[in-house]
Amino acid sequence: MSDETIDLALLNPILEEFKTQKGAVIPILQRAQDVYGYLPKEALTFIAKKTGIPISQLYGVVTFYAQFNLERRGRHIVRICDGTACHVRGAPKIVEGVSEAFDLKPGSSDADYKYTLEIIYCLGSCGLAPIAVVDDQVYGQTDADKLIEQMQQLQ
Repeated sequence: MSDETIDLALLNPILEEFKTQKGAVIPILQRAQDVYGYLPKEALTFIAKKTGIPISQLYGVVTFYAQFNLERRGRHIVRICDGTACHVRGAPKIVEGVSEAFDLKPGSSDADYKYTLEIIYCLGSCGLAPIAVVDDQVYGQTDADKLIEQMQQLQ
């Protein structure tokens, strides 16, 4: 993060919108994350200072809810299911193929932050196994080659 400057002025309209709403911590954090793609430390410090909400409370909310991210993520979030049905139908080969094709380790982002690869342990669609979700697009009964081809078409 050291090579990127965070424009904290982008938070002012959000804080203005919620300034009269007591207990609006989650919507403020959601909107801030929408702006940056994650919640940088600088943004949390700014929010705490401007709202009077203790930084410890903000971190408590951010670390409790899985929807919030403290680390920069790729523009495209790739989730590959490795639950039982997906695992036995080839999910590990999909993970391996995507990892090799994009120099991307599970749980991390590639060097230019185009992709973030996450392993999920059930997407609730076992009939479509193996399954992957890229952004909000579902790819059922997929394999590494098909998923890689889909990912390469993303901007």
